[in-house]
Amino acid sequence: MSFVTKLAIAASALAVSVFMVGCDQQRIKELEEFVSTEQDVRDRFGEPNQIWDEADGSHTLEYTRQPPGAQNYIITIGKDGKMTALRQVLAPAYFAKVQPGMDQQEVRRLLGQPAKRTSYPLKNEAEWDWNWIDPPNTKMLFTVVFDAQGKVVRSNSTLVVNSR
Repeated sequence: MSFVTKLAIAASALAVSVFMVGCDQQRIKELEEFVSTEQDVRDRFGEPNQIWDEADGSHTLEYTRQPPGAQNYIITIGKDGKMTALRQVLAPAYFAKVQPGMDQQEVRRLLGQPAKRTSYPLKNEAEWDWNWIDPPNTKMLFTVVFDAQGKVVRSNSTLVVNSR
C-alpha cells in the first residue's frame, strides 16, 4: 500500500471519528435525564449494541464508538421508560473502578465493548483495549489484563504513539 493511500485511509478514519464525536455531542444535548424517553434515545443514537435488564425493572443500553471512536455511552432507562442516566464511560473515573478480581462481564458492563481483544495462550492471559481521549486531545489506550479464569489481573492507561 502506498504512503498516499495510507494517508488517505488515516484521514478518512480521523474524519469519521471527529464526525461521530460531533454528532454524539449534538445528540446528547437533545436529551434530558428524567424527561427524554427511550424512544428519544433510540431516535438519536439508533439501536444499542447491547441491552441489559436490571433487577429493579430498568434496563441499560450500550452504545459503543469503538474501535474508530473514543467513547462508549451507557444509558439507563427507568421502569417508567424515561432516561435516568447518560454516561460516557471511557474516562479515568470509570477506569478507577476496574479492580483486580472483577470478571469480564463486570468490566464489559462498566466500560462497554472494547476496541480490541487479544489472547495470549502461553501466558494464560487476555487483554482488552479501549481507545479514549484525555483532554484536550491526547489519544490514549486503556488496557485490562484478564487471567485464564476471566478475572482482572491489572489495568493501565498508555499514551498512543502515532507510528508511520
